[in-house]
Amino acid sequence: MVFDAGTAGSPSSNPLRVILTRRFARQVLTGRWFTVFASILIMASSGASYIFSSYSSALKSSLGYDQHTLNTVALAKDLGASLGLLAGLLNEVVPPWAVLAAGAAANLAGYLPLYLFVSGKTAATTPPVWLVRGCAFVGANAQTFAATGAVVTCVRNFPETRGVVLGLLEGVAALSGAVFTQLYYSLCGGTHPESLVLLVAVLPAAVWVVLVTTVRYMPRPRRRGGQEASVDPFFCFLYLSIALACFLLVMIVVRQRVEMSRSAQAVAATPLVILMMMPLGVVTKQEYKIRREREVDAALVMVRDPVSITVVDEADKVSGDDVSKAEEPPFPPPAPTAQKPCIGSRCIKTTFRPPARGEEDYTILQAVCSIDMLLLFVAAVCGAGGTVTAIDNMGQIGEALGYPSKSVNTFVSLVSIWTYAGRVTAGYASEALLASRLRVPRPLLLTLVLLLSCAGHLLVASGAANALYPASVVVGFCFGAQWPLVLAVVSDVFGLKRYSTLYNLGAMASPVGSYVLGVRVAGRLYDAQAARQGGVGGVCLGVECYRRAFLIITAATVFGAAVSVALVRRTWAFYRGDVYARFREGGDGRQQRLVPEQGKEEKEEDSDAMVNGGGMR
Repeated sequence: MVFDAGTAGSPSSNPLRVILTRRFARQVLTGRWFTVFASILIMASSGASYIFSSYSSALKSSLGYDQHTLNTVALAKDLGASLGLLAGLLNEVVPPWAVLAAGAAANLAGYLPLYLFVSGKTAATTPPVWLVRGCAFVGANAQTFAATGAVVTCVRNFPETRGVVLGLLEGVAALSGAVFTQLYYSLCGGTHPESLVLLVAVLPAAVWVVLVTTVRYMPRPRRRGGQEASVDPFFCFLYLSIALACFLLVMIVVRQRVEMSRSAQAVAATPLVILMMMPLGVVTKQEYKIRREREVDAALVMVRDPVSITVVDEADKVSGDDVSKAEEPPFPPPAPTAQKPCIGSRCIKTTFRPPARGEEDYTILQAVCSIDMLLLFVAAVCGAGGTVTAIDNMGQIGEALGYPSKSVNTFVSLVSIWTYAGRVTAGYASEALLASRLRVPRPLLLTLVLLLSCAGHLLVASGAANALYPASVVVGFCFGAQWPLVLAVVSDVFGLKRYSTLYNLGAMASPVGSYVLGVRVAGRLYDAQAARQGGVGGVCLGVECYRRAFLIITAATVFGAAVSVALVRRTWAFYRGDVYARFREGGDGRQQRLVPEQGKEEKEEDSDAMVNGGGMR
């Protein structure tokens, strides 16, 4: 036991002297903002599935596969990257560090065997195809564990800025493929594909293991007087991510146009590492600001009561934002517990009588069976299916329309940049518009994104000269913009209690849409047109190769936009209220609405929404 006198003194006047202390370093490493920095690094290293095309040719040649067999391996990879329900359910019952550790183990278990296969360091016999598919599935599935552990934790730690958090982290994930490519060229010169497989096997697992203890649920601090949470630090993170995207954009264009030496490629790794570490400066600044505020508060308390003496136990001392644990229980609880099983008629009754929108009492079954989730999932399937089909077939589309191979490679490489732009724009814009006086619902923004993507699909279908350049920008931007909106709507409507599972359920819209519109529509129509032309190797040339397919995709996307409009109508009253009221001091933990003063009609509509909150959605 030690005795701390109540004379706190004036706040520290030398910032450098404070920052260099061990106590402040401990505050930074245990604070909520370092969790954001760690999550940024985790998401930046979780895009191994995005660069399959960079080493697929080496896998094909070393194992003697034909194109059909290689496509089945790619399909297994795509399924693994999209099926994250296991990660979501695991996150319901274990802390985030266990989810990240499981992801690191899966990454090694999947990609290390692939490296041995590609490098020829296995036995003389060729591994069976099912084993290669299984390794590709497990390795790609590891990124769902990383995304669940990092994104879901940050959304729960910063519930009042969830749109911004989703836009930032999902945007960084979109850049991860370009980050891996840049590191591959810098470290290996871009001439050894097997080294790229080794890089994606070791680097993500190492990053996740190093940061595994820093990503955890943190208590939310009290907001005095109902004040809004500050988004200024997230804008600093945004500016740094934009700088990273611009650097990667320049490197992509330069590599396509100029033959760079090995030494020049190695030097290019330095600014990449610097840009990746610069968010740590934002974390340090924010934690120093928190420390200063606490010192000022302590000084004011001592002025009012200068003779107070407080007994402090060394074991009870905490640092960083953990001091709020003594005032308010953490949200959500650090060790989530599995929900009680629902059996018999009681389960059926509660399934179709969910709580009001935005409440934390939603069960997984209530959310899955709700009309809101059905509408959102159908809209996401239509939107993601069309954009994913366009992105996956961009190379063949360019070939069919007669674009030079260098041009095709350039805008295929730049799709990740446009995807990043869409994700951060949708995330930050949706949060700003929701907090404004207009209170624009996120489903309305999703509708606008779906309609914009129709323009990109029509450009592809038209086959006009040079139309593929703006089409790739529009499609990449809209593909990225959909996900922060869809995932944020899930958290808004169904709460954060079961968000880890519902987050991965929403992400399943991508493989479903890709199969329906990509395989069943675009793939079949392409093969049919190629057969009519009698081309060598099933290659199709001309505008007709993809015209009918993208006209159908446009119609499906318009249908998805109409479904999204239905969701807008259902959630209009909910979004017109204060979605984040329960996260501010003075809330009773339930959704509070701000009723306009213009008349009673909107008030009655809002009251009806509250009364009928227990009805089937």
